[in-house]
Amino acid sequence: MADFMGGGGGGTGSRRRAGLLANAAKRKDGFVQLLLMSGVLMMSLRSLGQKHRIRDLADDAADLRLEQDHLSRRMRDLQDALQREADAEASGAFASHLRRIFAAHPAVDASSSPSTDNH
Repeated sequence: MADFMGGGGGGTGSRRRAGLLANAAKRKDGFVQLLLMSGVLMMSLRSLGQKHRIRDLADDAADLRLEQDHLSRRMRDLQDALQREADAEASGAFASHLRRIFAAHPAVDASSSPSTDNH
């Protein structure tokens, strides 16, 4: 009883370790099963964490698609407003300059871009 309580002589610690190792050797199958089940639990927890991370990334991707749509619409609206102002100018220089700018930097139509939605 003194071996498990830690009281008594100086040799109890080594006996306790030897008892633990002897017990482990005696119940080897149980310890192996415990280690394997612990490994399965750790892998399950890791998989669950990755599942939630994938879901968060999918939500972020959807939010970014909405933001891209909003910015594309806003850019088209700005281009349309600038084009109306340029058309109202009599000389046509502003309209010519805007056509060159819009040709070099066209507004991206987000609705026609390929969707990567895998749900």
